[in-house]
Amino acid sequence: MQEIIADVTWTAVIAGAAAAFVVGWLWYSPKLFGKGWAEGSGVKLDAASKMPMGAMLAQAAGLFLMSWFVATTAANGALATVILATAAFTVLAGAGAMFSGKNAYARHVDAGYWLVALVIMIAANAVL
Repeated sequence: MQEIIADVTWTAVIAGAAAAFVVGWLWYSPKLFGKGWAEGSGVKLDAASKMPMGAMLAQAAGLFLMSWFVATTAANGALATVILATAAFTVLAGAGAMFSGKNAYARHVDAGYWLVALVIMIAANAVL
């Protein structure tokens, strides 16, 4: 247990997760990739007041955990581990998206977001 909390820069964890969440909001907005992603995912983009709060909270929690994972691997000199794990989970999520019927555009939008989120989190650890 000690290795997942020792030398972790909590400011970087929170900043990385928060920044990735905000970038995700923009990433999936109609201004960027949201329209094509929604069409390819079989979902309807609603007004901000109708956003699925459960999904938003789960996303925030997942980003916090991912950012913590990045910080832990950075503190232990094993950053390549988080890069490999993110690549694996991105490919697995893409496979799941294929099973659920998402089109290639939507899958690529999702994969791109995970890779951008990872870069944001690594940068937060490098800077903070």
